[in-house]
Amino acid sequence: MIRDLSIYIHIPFCVRKCLYCDFLSFPVSGREQGGESRARAEEAIGHYVELLTREIKQQSILYKNHRVCSVFVGGGTPSLLSAAQMGQIMAQVRASYEMSEEAEITLEMNPGAVTEEKLRQYITYGINRISIGLQSADNEELARIGRIHSYESFLDTYDTARRVGFANINIDLMSALPGQSIASWRNTLERVTALNPEHISAYSLMLEEGTPLYEKRASYTFPSEEEDRRMYLLTGEYLAKHGYHRYEISNYAREGYECRHNKVYWQRGDYVGFGLGAASMVEEYRWSNPDRPQAYEAYVGSGHILRHRLTVSEQMEEFMFLGLRMMRGVDADAFYRKFGQSMEAVYGVPLQKLAAQGLLALEDGRVRLTSRGIDVSNYVMAEFLF
Repeated sequence: MIRDLSIYIHIPFCVRKCLYCDFLSFPVSGREQGGESRARAEEAIGHYVELLTREIKQQSILYKNHRVCSVFVGGGTPSLLSAAQMGQIMAQVRASYEMSEEAEITLEMNPGAVTEEKLRQYITYGINRISIGLQSADNEELARIGRIHSYESFLDTYDTARRVGFANINIDLMSALPGQSIASWRNTLERVTALNPEHISAYSLMLEEGTPLYEKRASYTFPSEEEDRRMYLLTGEYLAKHGYHRYEISNYAREGYECRHNKVYWQRGDYVGFGLGAASMVEEYRWSNPDRPQAYEAYVGSGHILRHRLTVSEQMEEFMFLGLRMMRGVDADAFYRKFGQSMEAVYGVPLQKLAAQGLLALEDGRVRLTSRGIDVSNYVMAEFLF
């Protein structure tokens, strides 16, 4: 039987690391300079692309019974690669894997890190969805979190993408930024919805230990918890009024434009990750690539993967807390078909407790978060961990 497979490709390079970012990425030192520094930077990128394409080809032998339904190129800033390098990667994917004709192929980019020529080339490579990291329409807010672009450069990137033919665009937004007000957040929502993107991802800033923003947090004025909550509620209400349905805790889409790739994660489909630190989960086996460049190079050279077979308990946990991220919730019949036990038999106590607290709704054979449950989703999901 042919199984669907999603592919994630990690490009760890960026121009400058944002102050809040704890992702596996690093700035390409010297690339904007001339001479020897630029040559070293270009060599590092080129070497990484060679390793990446080798890994993509090597691993394909394991997935002959799969058909690729989605590809997501993330980072970092994937659009920092040359058009030819991106073409090399996509050509290797197509040469090594059976591709669905309707495959969703997404590429992340930051405003100002892509040209019209690159965007035109992306279309020829089969990339049919792009995700642009805007975060805020307020230039002062962007500067406070270390973004290198302005709202105006975002508009230029967005307009160019439309002009060359992209008909499926996501815009990433972030609330609870330092110095942000409810009024400025509303202004961001107004400006973005006026552009009519097909998809909007809206996250609340999380201060992660080890990031510059966390270390210097005392120097900033952040929205209060009440203001953060009001921004969060405003997001759902405003986007709903403007034609975006919420299908996951932080994701909103126009009809027919839910991100197929991310839904694979939440619905526990098969996905394989390529590149530095990329994670995979195929047929209940989970593993991650090395997250240090030298270790990754050695790994590609050996082709050896250390996989972890998920226990039934781990599978059940993921089934619940990933499924609850979706507004449709978790299907009780699907749980029984997969595990041979009813959801009530395994999770009866937390289900009853959370329903009594008004955090879960149990109806039509599904369990889903209520609006109150969404507010405290981390607490709710922790109840399903053994």
